Amino acid sequence: MANVTLQHVSKSFGKVLAVDDVSIKIEDKQFVALLGPSGCGKTTTLRLIAGLETLTSGDIHIGDRLVNDLSPRDRNIAMVFQSYALYPHMSVYDNMAFPLKIRKTPKDEIKKRVSHAASVLGVQELLERKPKELSGGQQQRVALGRAIVRNPEVFLLDEPLSNLDAKLRVYMRAELKRLQRSLGVTTIYVTHDQVEALTMSDKIAVMNEGKLQQIDGPDELYSKPTNTWVAGFIGSPPMNFFDCTLKVEGEQAYLDTSEFKMEIDTGLASAIREKSSSAELTLGARPENLSVVRGGTGKGEILAEIYVVEPVGESTIVDLKIGRYLVKARAPAGFRGEIGDKVAVTIAQEKMHIFDKKADRLIV
Repeated sequence: MANVTLQHVSKSFGKVLAVDDVSIKIEDKQFVALLGPSGCGKTTTLRLIAGLETLTSGDIHIGDRLVNDLSPRDRNIAMVFQSYALYPHMSVYDNMAFPLKIRKTPKDEIKKRVSHAASVLGVQELLERKPKELSGGQQQRVALGRAIVRNPEVFLLDEPLSNLDAKLRVYMRAELKRLQRSLGVTTIYVTHDQVEALTMSDKIAVMNEGKLQQIDGPDELYSKPTNTWVAGFIGSPPMNFFDCTLKVEGEQAYLDTSEFKMEIDTGLASAIREKSSSAELTLGARPENLSVVRGGTGKGEILAEIYVVEPVGESTIVDLKIGRYLVKARAPAGFRGEIGDKVAVTIAQEKMHIFDKKADRLIV
């Protein structure tokens, strides 16, 4: 197995810079997701690692080898595409055996590897079938089997679950994670689905407009987003943001959004002053850290109006108007409210995020 290192990797298509100076180190046996919206450069990055696109600049190492000029077949990687790309006229066995046959692997070795992969994936009973006779989940397993038989140093997976229905996607997420752990193969997984990335990965590289925004573990990415773009992208519903400034009056310190003032302790105020580049700040609060309170305007409560209520089973999303801001709070299941009802909101201060607005970076 091998680690994968990208050093200042860029790729241009004409005047379009699809991947912009990306540097990532993926350790041996890690499962790393490339996460971002459509057009962010994640699939192009994967194709650069695979050798399906040529670099504009930078270096890619797989293990100790510089692979910039190596063809895909010489990189010892295996790629699973979104469409699975199975040969319709071949049986499952022949599809899985194909990469070994073209390398002139002995027949006994081919049979041994295909049988092992089929056993690992639970498709032993399907080896004589054609792809059209398989379900989507079975086709995906066959595509994975075709990758496994090669004993590659690196798996590259390009949104392999996107064609499956929601229930099967949840099941296959767990299966893929289990499979990767049991095989111990370095895996790079492209997805636009943050739930996939958060539940499956050791680390997540978040990309936007060709740039790497942050690479971190799932918990760190959620609790300590590096900037407001990552904070707004990770989490469903996304983080709420309020423009604000820090005000200190004697022994009192507060964040002033012009729609409400939030009192904070002086220690936090000192930390904000020390780390911020200007007086302009952004207060971030996730929906689960906003509590909706009926009646009263006690200390720390913010007046709000219900905009709409969205029951989602295990909880209720409450859309609220706070002056010019439209924000979301996550309330317990069974919460009842009508459009236009007046309520109060509290924000858990120990969970809030403070960003330097000018530098667009997390400071607290």
